[in-house]
Amino acid sequence: MTVFLSMVLIPIAVASVAAVLLMGLINMMRGGSPNRSQKLMRMRVFLQFVAIVITMVTIWMMGQ
Repeated sequence: MTVFLSMVLIPIAVASVAAVLLMGLINMMRGGSPNRSQKLMRMRVFLQFVAIVITMVTIWMMGQ
């Protein structure tokens, strides 16, 4: 289970945060909708929370 978390879920979580961040930057550079930027920012914050929780669970399980 720890291997699955550390080798699969953590990279997926980090990649999803990076993807949403890049989408937000592209939207901002193109002068896109401010509402879309706000939604992307909220999604990024939520995904960062999920990534931190997955990381902390993985560290906790490694210590067991």
